[in-house]
Amino acid sequence: MSKRDYYEVLGVARTASADELKKAYRKKAMELHPDRNADNPEAEGKFKEANEAYEVLKDADKKAAYDRYGHAAFEGGMGGGRPGGHPGQQGDFASAFSDVFDDLFGDFMGGRQGGGQRAARGADLRYNLRVTLEETYSGLQKTINVPTSVQCGSCNGSGAEGGAEPATCPTCSGMGKVRAQQGFFTVERTCPTCSGLGQIIKNPCQSCHGAGRVEKERALSVNIPKGVETGTRIRLAGEGEAGMRGGPPGDLYIFIEVSAHKIFERDGADLHCRVPVSMSAAALGGDIEVPTIDGGRSRVKIPAGSQSGRQMRLRSKGMPPLRGPGMGDMFIELAVETPVNLTSRQKELLREFEALSEDNNPESKSFFSSVKGFWDSMKG
Repeated sequence: MSKRDYYEVLGVARTASADELKKAYRKKAMELHPDRNADNPEAEGKFKEANEAYEVLKDADKKAAYDRYGHAAFEGGMGGGRPGGHPGQQGDFASAFSDVFDDLFGDFMGGRQGGGQRAARGADLRYNLRVTLEETYSGLQKTINVPTSVQCGSCNGSGAEGGAEPATCPTCSGMGKVRAQQGFFTVERTCPTCSGLGQIIKNPCQSCHGAGRVEKERALSVNIPKGVETGTRIRLAGEGEAGMRGGPPGDLYIFIEVSAHKIFERDGADLHCRVPVSMSAAALGGDIEVPTIDGGRSRVKIPAGSQSGRQMRLRSKGMPPLRGPGMGDMFIELAVETPVNLTSRQKELLREFEALSEDNNPESKSFFSSVKGFWDSMKG
């Protein structure tokens, strides 16, 4: 019995594109699938016939041979099936079902992909960068040395000596995957020869041993913006590890850590500064000079009778925000200092002062009055 023309089987013209062939095949496969035609004994044969036609026409080389020689191109072992057979004899219904399932749902499920896998992307890198509070106030350009993998200069990342093009893997014919029939199912695995790349290096580069990249320390200039805080992340696209065999590089992520300051404590865009003052200065009042983060000085007036913990605000003397305009504030907290290592004369003067200070300590007077009331209530 003579075989029908493959284009006639799929119902397309001989000039049909690859997309038109695929669309026609899917339509036929769904229409003729035996599960949908249980009462039609001819459906299975027509289903296999459509599968056979598509297996030939979707392959550019087989299609060219068929267009030139017709079915004779696959006689005498020239086809893709068993030796001496033709495409229609290359498997039973289970094989045909596996092929159509792969074609119909492979794209959706991430199954079949021509040409093997893409070259592997390089890994992302992390670099911890410590900066001072003064540097975060003004921002800066900083040069860092990053140990990483870079593209091999000898082979231009190809992995082959002299930059030669890799050869198609003979095991998987460049698909990056191999198939094995296990009963009704066809199992698809990553090609063990090329590790899924679809290509092999016949003459590996002596510098990178076929990897396409080498270990090297790179100097990078990083722009640290004003107002960064601990935990701020800066991304440098394409500055990570080089990909394998010409694959795209990863990214470099710089994580900022701001060192603790001896004078200032940061709270967002605000700064806090604890300033010690003498007991006499706190009692009498006066002016003091305090440092500011920009290296300058600010004069602060201390009101007479100030207590420890009293805060005063210096507006716009804090940190710049990472995003947005304006400046934070600076808060001065007074810490009244008790004198130590007193001389005999100083002790004498303090005792005299204490004797005259009965009405000068309102907080103490109020506290001990409350204590006396508490004790009296307990006795009652």
